[in-house]
Amino acid sequence: MTIPPRIARPAAALLISLAWLPAAFAVDKELRDKTLVVWAAPADLEQKGGGALTLQRPGEGFDSVVFGELAPARWMAGSEFFRRTRAEQSAWPAETAGPETFAQIAVAYSGKHVSIYRDAKLYAEYEMDGEPASFDDSSFVLLGLRHIELAVAGPVFRGQVEDARIYPVALDADALAGLKPDQPSDPKPLAWWTFADGEVEDVMGTFPTARLIGAASVEDGRLRLDGGYALVGKGLGPARSRETEDWPSYHVTALPSEGLARPYDANGCIYWKGKYHLMYIYQDPKLPHGGHSWGHAVSTDLVDWTFLPPALVPAPEDPDVGIFSGNAFINRDGVPMLCWFGVDAGVCVATAEDDDLIRWKKHPNNPVIPMPKEGEPGHGVYTVWDPYLWLEGDDYICLLGGNKLPNGKDTLYAMKSRDLVAWEPIGPFFEHPDLAWTTDGEDCSCPDFFKLGDKRALLCISHKVGGRMYIGRYEDGRFLPEKHVRMNWPGGQFFAPESLLDDKGRRIVWAWVTDPRTLPTQQATGSGVQSLPRVIDLDADGNLTIKPVAELERLRRDPRTVADLSFAAETALPGVRGDRMELAMEITPGSAEEVVVSVRRTPDGSETTAIVYRPGSRTLAIDCSKSTTREDVVYTVGPLDTGGILRGADYKRPKDSFEAPLELAPGEPLRLRIFLDGPMLEVFANDRQCLTQQVFPESREALGVSLAAKGGTASASAIRAWDMAPAKFIDRKGGL
Repeated sequence: MTIPPRIARPAAALLISLAWLPAAFAVDKELRDKTLVVWAAPADLEQKGGGALTLQRPGEGFDSVVFGELAPARWMAGSEFFRRTRAEQSAWPAETAGPETFAQIAVAYSGKHVSIYRDAKLYAEYEMDGEPASFDDSSFVLLGLRHIELAVAGPVFRGQVEDARIYPVALDADALAGLKPDQPSDPKPLAWWTFADGEVEDVMGTFPTARLIGAASVEDGRLRLDGGYALVGKGLGPARSRETEDWPSYHVTALPSEGLARPYDANGCIYWKGKYHLMYIYQDPKLPHGGHSWGHAVSTDLVDWTFLPPALVPAPEDPDVGIFSGNAFINRDGVPMLCWFGVDAGVCVATAEDDDLIRWKKHPNNPVIPMPKEGEPGHGVYTVWDPYLWLEGDDYICLLGGNKLPNGKDTLYAMKSRDLVAWEPIGPFFEHPDLAWTTDGEDCSCPDFFKLGDKRALLCISHKVGGRMYIGRYEDGRFLPEKHVRMNWPGGQFFAPESLLDDKGRRIVWAWVTDPRTLPTQQATGSGVQSLPRVIDLDADGNLTIKPVAELERLRRDPRTVADLSFAAETALPGVRGDRMELAMEITPGSAEEVVVSVRRTPDGSETTAIVYRPGSRTLAIDCSKSTTREDVVYTVGPLDTGGILRGADYKRPKDSFEAPLELAPGEPLRLRIFLDGPMLEVFANDRQCLTQQVFPESREALGVSLAAKGGTASASAIRAWDMAPAKFIDRKGGL
């Protein structure tokens, strides 16, 4: 699970970055008193919570003309956590306009006084409880969305907008009565959109022309919002598309028809009858409630993949409205089954009807473990969230993710059943033994519980940091963690892992590699990438080992070997250039304080991604501070922190470098295997560490590879490079 279970429809908004407030309107370069005016026709009067016109400061406050959020069919002044909103609206008139009837709605802010007008008549007024919001040159304007953090999942304003304006003063009823759609006014607006000539263009020139993306269009001088949005923004760079954007060629990625694929969690992984099955969450835009479904890809060799029809899709008659995280397991009859969190329902299961795992029969008792309601057993005791289900002896055991103990330590709640219908609570599955292992605010979600060596492992995520694992013992139905291992670190992208056991006894892991690009770019190009399949195990000392699967060597082409090198200053590897390569090398740090392997480097070094080993701190890092000059690529602390929404310039403290622990034994060289696949970068070190990131250099010449050492001299040996051929991906999703 990667976002809360209550999912709304896709966002529809016009997003605009404020170029600058003219000096005449902002002595201190901030706007407080103002009037938002919009002529709008709602498509239906039952819709809830869309913003017809919004002004927002990124990551901070917003003021908005909102329809139907707190009271049906009422207009209101929206604000973050209702700080400037009057909650009691029952006495306000309900809107009656039809889908072709435009009403002028205005919200005027004068100090702490808020006045709402409909067709220049006072609709409501009050004194705000909080302080007025201020807006500067970093602010956005949206048409269709009440604030930018909802851009992934709505809700939206559905309907038409004939005219929209922002005035830098609080207008009264007389001034509003003088305003006519598509006609100038005195005073002049700060910004004004008439949607003439098929464009979303600011008549006042404060903003550049907007871009329409998705189901939004300009027709007959009106902006129609049907599920897409339009965007323009200072610093957002050129428009991008699937055809022009960098895209991996040998990693499993979402199909073009799967769009944003956010979340793109690996799920339902299973090896069955000689085939590897990788399932994943994606969003079908044709379905309601976000369309969250499970896609299905199959392979015989972990390299080439065929996309099959979706394994799980929410149907109108189902109790759940979306398919979120879960797992695959074998029932007592030896038949594969799927388990998942059914949005708004609980734990659901389905049984395979064929050995190709194409047809699945959902259980008639779904949800087999419902979300407990107030007054029902379990309410307030446990949360039904990301499940993991398996057969242990004669009992089915189901773990429920995201639970906490009364002392605040994370746990999973366990339940058992003989028939998958009647479930008996067991209680907390484990107690987090050492809070020093984690940081405040971490949870235990997307659980995956399995044997690893002579131990048991609990692979999971925290939404705050990403992939992680507990290793310990399983005794008397309880898990006893002995060690905590991170698979991601602040600034990294490795999220929501899932594993399977194959016929060779290998435990193989994939994970969703989250996307550092802004939401508009992701929506324009598509998104969704899985990591390379990794084999994990325990060494003789009980430490986790991580290796890429050997099958990937099948893709190697054009092998090159570079002679042993001693280096201090930046030294290019001769004959080694590319963005789809595997690199292998051994490095002896010598006297160096830092050893740097640079990849995706331009000839002038203006763009480069650095892989940095520091012997003193015993760390390995990926430094993306110079990876790209693009403003639509944003590196932050958590793998989901940006939500893919804001631009690089909107972040005061980007997290563009992240590091992981790597301690070398005396005399042990640094052994690296580096995989480049377009934007994908995966760095395996000494078979016990792996760092994952996506990088998007602007220049097509960002192909160089070099070595450097700081504070001394280092040496490299066994340097090998291969180009990597593309894998084969066959789309049979529409049917076989």
